[in-house]
Amino acid sequence: QVQLVESGGGLVQAGGSLRLSCAASRLTFTLYAMGWFRQAPGKERELVAAVSWNGANIYYADSVKGRFTISRDNAKNTVYLQMNSLRPEDTALYYCAADYTGYSGTLISSPNEYDYWGRGTQVTVSS
Repeated sequence: QVQLVESGGGLVQAGGSLRLSCAASRLTFTLYAMGWFRQAPGKERELVAAVSWNGANIYYADSVKGRFTISRDNAKNTVYLQMNSLRPEDTALYYCAADYTGYSGTLISSPNEYDYWGRGTQVTVSS
């Protein structure tokens, strides 16, 4: 059974940083684009950042451009989200997700297209 396990969330003051990690197991990691989504109470789940299988293609939501960096280590089956200059509006449950793409560089923003999901890690930014 495929597992995606997120870690690294927590409580941080505005302007601070956090680094999220997502470790994947029981899947061929290089066949999947990886995405970080977030969902705040009362809001829809939104794609924050995504990275293609080899890191060549990257997507960021406008709200996080210049502050967040997504990366992946295929040798460790892990994807990361470095979050800097955090704001209270970044407060949400952050999910890692995997989208089967083969070796294409396609990145999809709709959560419905992603095949596997982690359980999420809470990020809370205080003002």
